[in-house]
Amino acid sequence: MPKEKGQKVVATNRKARHDYTIEDTYEAGLVLTGTEVKSLREGRASLVDGYAFIDAGEAWLDAVYIPEWGSGSWTNHSTRRKRKLLLHKEQIVKISNRIKDGGYTLVPLQIYFNEGRAKVEIAIAKGKRDYDKRQALRERQDNREAQRAMSTRRHLGE
Repeated sequence: MPKEKGQKVVATNRKARHDYTIEDTYEAGLVLTGTEVKSLREGRASLVDGYAFIDAGEAWLDAVYIPEWGSGSWTNHSTRRKRKLLLHKEQIVKISNRIKDGGYTLVPLQIYFNEGRAKVEIAIAKGKRDYDKRQALRERQDNREAQRAMSTRRHLGE
C-alpha cells in the first residue's frame, strides 16, 4: 500500500474558535486502536464535547466521539473513551504550567491525518465572555458588508 501524502482533515471544532480566544496551538499524536483508525479514515468523528487535560505528566483527550466502525465485531472500541496524546515532555510541562496559572484550558481544534498518521491540533485557550462573542460576530458582519459593497461598486464601475 502506498504511503499517504499531505494532510486530510477528519473533524474540526468550529465552536472552539467562537467560544475561546486561542493562545498557542500544538500538534499531538493520538494513541488509537485499529477500529478507531478505520472509522477516522471514513471521515467520521466529532470534537464538539471534547476536551484535553494533563494528568500525572501525561496528556489525555477525553469525550471525543469516534463512532464504532461499521464492519467491526467484538473488537470495536467504545465511542467516547479517554485517549492518550503524544507530546514531548517539555511541551507537556509548558502546557501544564500555563494551565495552572488559571483562566486557561486545553481545547482540541481538529483531528487530521498528516502523512498517514492520526494527529490532533490542541490549543491553550481562554474562555470568551458573551460580549466578546457578540463583538466578534459584529466585526465579521461589518467586514462581510464592506466586501459586498466594494464588489458591487467594482461591478458597477466596469
